Amino acid sequence: MKKLVLILSGWFFTVSTFAQDATPAEKTFVEDPMLPYYLAFGFILIAAILVAMAGVYVVRILDDLTEQAKKEKAAKVGIAYVPTPGWWAQFSQKINASVPVTQEKNIELDHNYDGIKELDNHLPPWWKWLFYGTIGWSVVYVIVFHFSSSLPLSIEEYQDEVAIAAEQQRQRIAAQPQLAIDENNLQFINDPAMIEKGKKVFASNPCGSCHRNDGGGNAIGPNLTDEYWIHGGEVKNIFNTIKNGAVDKGMPAWGKGMSAQDVRDLTFYVMSLQGTNPPNAKAPQGELFKQTAPLIADSTKTQAKL
Repeated sequence: MKKLVLILSGWFFTVSTFAQDATPAEKTFVEDPMLPYYLAFGFILIAAILVAMAGVYVVRILDDLTEQAKKEKAAKVGIAYVPTPGWWAQFSQKINASVPVTQEKNIELDHNYDGIKELDNHLPPWWKWLFYGTIGWSVVYVIVFHFSSSLPLSIEEYQDEVAIAAEQQRQRIAAQPQLAIDENNLQFINDPAMIEKGKKVFASNPCGSCHRNDGGGNAIGPNLTDEYWIHGGEVKNIFNTIKNGAVDKGMPAWGKGMSAQDVRDLTFYVMSLQGTNPPNAKAPQGELFKQTAPLIADSTKTQAKL
């Protein structure tokens, strides 16, 4: 009981300390209008716990006194005292229907195997109740799911959830219309916002594992900062390479999982790496490509449909 009082005191001290440390801009615990109800509930709960503990303690004392009185009575009449089983022992005996060791002779069978005797023990009642319960549940299940069709079967639940998910996806797509892009007429746009988005796409996908985070290239991916390109250095070439990939070179088709805008922004970011000259960059691969036009275009230019 002392431990309980100490724990509760520590809890109230912690709550009051938190209330004192709260910033003035926030509503503190003390200012909460529900505080009187919290305190009343807390005191009622503590009182109930203390009453329950006291009740258990009194019951134990009464049990000890009763047990002591029975022992003294048995000693006076000169008989051996046999303790009365507690309620838990009686309950366990009832649900298990176990036979005491002293009475096993009554359920002994006429089977003897090398001195090992067999007892005629039955299944415990709790096991039988559980088995009967499963039979009853199976009847309810068949009626509800197969005859009355009150509830859907698992396959029907799955189909309903798929339909809901498809509708939610349709609504999300409708709420966020995709910008149409014509990769054949695409031109580089020196838009910092698009390039920054492309940089985030580059970082969020495993592009750096093949091309390095700075685009300098490694054993697998080529250098993206020089003027040499394996699949062409035009905007549409880079867009197409990112979108459709290059299986023979181990380049995945990122267009299967990216939106057209992400592919475009990633293309612009890759082109913005031209001339950055990171340290220890990979040697040039492919053919030299010189831009016929500067990598600058009108950022307000719209694109036709993909």
